[in-house]
Amino acid sequence: MFEFDQYLGFLAFLTILTIGFWLLIFLLTFVVPYWIIGANLENFKLRREAKKKAREQA
Repeated sequence: MFEFDQYLGFLAFLTILTIGFWLLIFLLTFVVPYWIIGANLENFKLRREAKKKAREQA
């Protein structure tokens, strides 16, 4: 069926595929939402500061 080097290549392929799959899941469930929420909070704080400065100047 498989020779030993083909078996090792197949195992290496499955390992890389599995690592890529779990990395994709990790990025989509933790990193991207954290990035989006952080950017939105930062923009909210900047807008609130700008409004506060505009009120002080008026």
